[in-house]
Amino acid sequence: MIPVVALVGRPNVGKSTLFNRLTRTRDALVADFPGLTRDRKYGRAEVEGHEFIIIDTGGIDGTEEGVETHMAAQSLQAIEEADVVLFMVDARAGLMPADEGIAKHLRSRKKKTYLVANKTDGIDADSVIGDFYSLGLGEIHPIAASHGRGVTQLIEKSLKPFIEIEEEVELTEEEENAAYWAAQEAEAEFDEEDEEFDPTTLPIKLAIVGRPNVGKSTLTNRILGEERVVVFDMPGTTRDSIYIPMERDGREYVLIDTAGVRKRGKITETVEKFSVIKTLQAIEDANVVLLVIDAREGISDQDLSLLGFILNAGRSLVIAVNKWDGMKPEDREHVKDMLELRLGFVDFARIHFISALHGSGVGNLFESVEEAYESATRRVGTALLTRIMKMAEEEHQPPLIRGRRVKMKYAHAGGHNPPIVVIHGNQVSDLPDSYKRYLMNYFRRSLQVMGTPIRIQFKEGENPYANKKNQLTATQLRKRKRLMQHLKKR
Repeated sequence: MIPVVALVGRPNVGKSTLFNRLTRTRDALVADFPGLTRDRKYGRAEVEGHEFIIIDTGGIDGTEEGVETHMAAQSLQAIEEADVVLFMVDARAGLMPADEGIAKHLRSRKKKTYLVANKTDGIDADSVIGDFYSLGLGEIHPIAASHGRGVTQLIEKSLKPFIEIEEEVELTEEEENAAYWAAQEAEAEFDEEDEEFDPTTLPIKLAIVGRPNVGKSTLTNRILGEERVVVFDMPGTTRDSIYIPMERDGREYVLIDTAGVRKRGKITETVEKFSVIKTLQAIEDANVVLLVIDAREGISDQDLSLLGFILNAGRSLVIAVNKWDGMKPEDREHVKDMLELRLGFVDFARIHFISALHGSGVGNLFESVEEAYESATRRVGTALLTRIMKMAEEEHQPPLIRGRRVKMKYAHAGGHNPPIVVIHGNQVSDLPDSYKRYLMNYFRRSLQVMGTPIRIQFKEGENPYANKKNQLTATQLRKRKRLMQHLKKR
């Protein structure tokens, strides 16, 4: 499961600067959740290929009174839910009483904590950070968040317990040549692993998410009540969602529930404990996300924040507009107009109008869930993708870039869940966004992809494998072995 990192410290030590640097990539989302905790931010970040959720916790000043306030209590709760805490201090300002108060609390929680001395640019860090050893938190990690110095090393060290180390394969020159041709072969056809992979044999992990009191608990219990499935509360930490195995029409599912209401006797429970961490973790771990929206309250900024996180995570999406029963026809039309206006950026997702309380429309959700999962996991060959690309090019020529026509050469699959199409050619990276959107929509229509985002990547150069060390998969190693045996027989 994706790790969670919390930034802690008194005001103005650089937490927001570090947060913004870590979440600055295009794939990151900074989400402010209104009504939860003021100045508390959640983001999805990636450093050196390692993904994690980062929290900027505001409102801790280190005083006993401050810790007792509601705002500080919420920030301290985020610390409890985190896997790693980065305790930031200001190297230029030196040790402050507030730093000592925060350190005392962190020591009492026995949470994995890294002491980070920020603002060390332009000064002799070793001479100014010595006082911070008195905080009793061990090694001090000097960084300059504004310039990025030391940030990568800090994150890699703090995430080390959560990173799976992959063993590299050392190859001779002859083996590298064979691996090159094996990789070229993999470009032109399905990998054996892809051919053998059957997504229908795996349970679909379905996360039910939404803001507080939209009916997540009622919907989950309605689904389980219909199927009469025994509920298994799998053990985990306090921030873990509940994973509930179930079966419907011969298809296995695992419901990932964040509502925290599990007993059948509490189907009418209306108050839900909303945990942002549980929600973001559930989205990351799911194959398909079922976003529940309250029809009577419309689309909120919080709904849009969740949608943004779902899109950035590349997860398949089904939208359930709950509490549809009893609404007047004119109110229903107004809701549909608002959905069309505000959710145009997720027009690939099926929208269902349901009543979780009475069960109307709930059964139809699973058809869309399966459709989205099938679209996200479908394997498509290079020949078909290249043919679709050529058809799109014939119908709408790429624009001239610096007086030259962009030439798209071929396309191949770059991944699934979400589907990724990689297009190779000359100047393809310079294509305007409007043409990139045209290509994305053309591939979506041609492949009949529904319920999942589709991504297109552009690569330039004649040979994508030239001068590149091959990290071989098990499939490629088997192909290399067969090729070497064939060469020895000649």
